[in-house]
Amino acid sequence: MKLKLCLAAALSCVVGLACAQSMPKEINIAYVKAPFNLQNMVMKDQKLLEKAFEKHGTTVKWHTITSGAKQAQAMAAGSLDFSAVMNTASLLSTNGAGNPVLIANGVAHPADTFAIVGKPGANFSVKDLKGKKVAGPRGTVLHQLLIAALIKEGMSVDDVEFLSMDQPAALSAMLSGNVDASLQAASGVIKAQEAGCKVISTAKGLVNVNLVMTVREAFATKYPQAVEEVVKVQRETLKWINEHRREAIALGAKEHGITFKDAQQLADWSNYYDVLSAEDIQGLREDQEFLIENKLMPKNVDVEKLVLPIAKH
Repeated sequence: MKLKLCLAAALSCVVGLACAQSMPKEINIAYVKAPFNLQNMVMKDQKLLEKAFEKHGTTVKWHTITSGAKQAQAMAAGSLDFSAVMNTASLLSTNGAGNPVLIANGVAHPADTFAIVGKPGANFSVKDLKGKKVAGPRGTVLHQLLIAALIKEGMSVDDVEFLSMDQPAALSAMLSGNVDASLQAASGVIKAQEAGCKVISTAKGLVNVNLVMTVREAFATKYPQAVEEVVKVQRETLKWINEHRREAIALGAKEHGITFKDAQQLADWSNYYDVLSAEDIQGLREDQEFLIENKLMPKNVDVEKLVLPIAKH
C-alpha cells in the first residue's frame, strides 16, 4: 500500500513538473495601440493576459514597440515573444531575412486608416509628390502603400525622396515643414487633418492591409499551450468588444487622446477579426510578390508555413 502511495506521489510530482514546464516563466509581448487596435488596448487595460497566466505562475511583460521592423529585431534577439499587432509586410520581410515569426491570430483589416498625408496648406495628388520628401516607416504596410500609389500613377519610389522614421517623428517633420508628406495611420491621420493637412491617398484599393498577432517560432515550438492561451484571450477580448462596443471605444479614445466620435470612426474602419481565411492567406502570397518585386523582401518564403493551425480555426 505504501509503495502504491509513493508511486502515486512520484507520478503526481512528475505530472506537476511536466505541467509547469509546459508554460514559460515569462511572456514578453509588444503593446501596439496604433492604428486603433482595440483588442490590444483592452487586453492591456484590463490585464486579461495577466489574469489568464496567473494560475500558471507566468509573468506577462508589455513592451511598447510600434515598429514592425523593431518588433522583428526584438523577436530575433529572443527578448520579445509576441507582437499583439504586426502588419503582414513586416512579417513577410522578417521571415525573408531568416527570422522565423509566425501568425497566431488575426487582428484587423484597416485599409481606410492607413494614408499618405500632405503638409499643411498643400493639396497634393500622388503625382505632385515627384521630387518631394516623404517620411514614414520603411518596410511596413505604409511604405508598401506609398510604393503602390506611385506605381499606379506610372512612377516609382525613386521619384520621391523617402526618409525612414516612425509615424510620430514623420508627423512632426511634416508639421514643421521639414518634409512635404508623411505616412500615417489612424489617430496620426486625424491629428494631421486637425493641423490643416489633407489625405493624398488611403490604402483602400491599393494594398491588402492585414494586421495579425505574431509569435516567434522558437517560443511557439517550445510553449504551444501558452500560444493557445494567448490566442484564446485575444479572441475572448474581441467578443467582449463586440458586446461592449461603446465602452471599448471610449477606452481607445482615451488611450489615443482623441474624441469619442473620431475613435468610433476608426473602430468602424478597422474591420476587426480573428480567424484567417483562405483570402487572407492568398493576400499574403500577393503581398510577398509585391515586396520581392520592389526589393523590400530579400527572398521568397513558404507562406502557408507562416500561419499556425490555430490561426485558421
